[in-house]
Amino acid sequence: MSSKSFPHNSQHLHNQTALVTGATRGIGLAIAKALAAQGCNLVLTGRDENALRRASRELAFAKIQILAQPCDVRDPQSIDDLFRAIRRQFKRLDLLINNAGIAHANLTVDKLPLPLWQDVIETNLTGMFVVTQAALAIMKRGGTIVNNLSIVANRVFAGSAAYIASKHGALGFTNTLRDELRPRGIRVIALLPGATNTAIWNTFWPQAPRKKMMSPATVAAAVVNAILLPPNATVETLEILPTAGLL
Repeated sequence: MSSKSFPHNSQHLHNQTALVTGATRGIGLAIAKALAAQGCNLVLTGRDENALRRASRELAFAKIQILAQPCDVRDPQSIDDLFRAIRRQFKRLDLLINNAGIAHANLTVDKLPLPLWQDVIETNLTGMFVVTQAALAIMKRGGTIVNNLSIVANRVFAGSAAYIASKHGALGFTNTLRDELRPRGIRVIALLPGATNTAIWNTFWPQAPRKKMMSPATVAAAVVNAILLPPNATVETLEILPTAGLL
C-alpha cells in the first residue's frame, strides 16, 4: 500500500503518533497501513506477539517509528504497561483507534453462557473505556479518537445479543465522549462499517458471502479521509456499507 492511495493536505499526519488496538489483522491492520502511508508513527497492540511481529514487518514500507506492544484490553495492568511504553518512546498520543473487538457464535439469549457474555462486554466495551481513559492523559488539543463500532451499533440481529449489546453500549459511550471532549478540541468519530471481509465472520457466519463485502482497505481509506479533515470540521458518524446492500 503506497502513500499515493491516500490524500495529503495541510493537516497531514507526518510524525504524529497513533495507537491502534486490535492491529494485527482486518480493519485494524488496514488502518495501521493507511496511517503509515501518511508518515504517522504507530503503536500496534494485540494479544498475539507473533501476529504483532508479522504486522510490524508488513509496515516496513514506511519510514516511521513502530512500537509493537502486546496488550489485552480486558486487563487494566496490561493497559498500564502499554501506556508506560508509549510514554517512554513517544511522550504523547495524537490518534487513538479503538479497534479491538471480538464476536461470538450465533446463540440465543437462553443459550448464551455468562462467561462468554462477560468476555465480549469486557473486550468490546469496557476495554474501549479503559484504553480511552488512559489515552486522554497524553492526548492534546487537535487529537482524534476513532471507535470502530460496526453497523450493529444501532441495529439488532437474533443470536448476537452480547456482541450487539457491547456495540450499542460503545455507541452511547462514543457519543457521550464526543460531547465531553468538544471543549478540549479532540474529535471523536464513531466508525460503523457494514459487512467487511475480515476473520470475524468465521465466528458467527462462516458461510457469509465474502465477495459482496467491502475490503478492510476501503474502510481504512474512509477513516483516513475523515481524520484528514481541517481542524474546524469533523465526521461524527462514519457509516460505510457495501453497494451490494449486504450489511
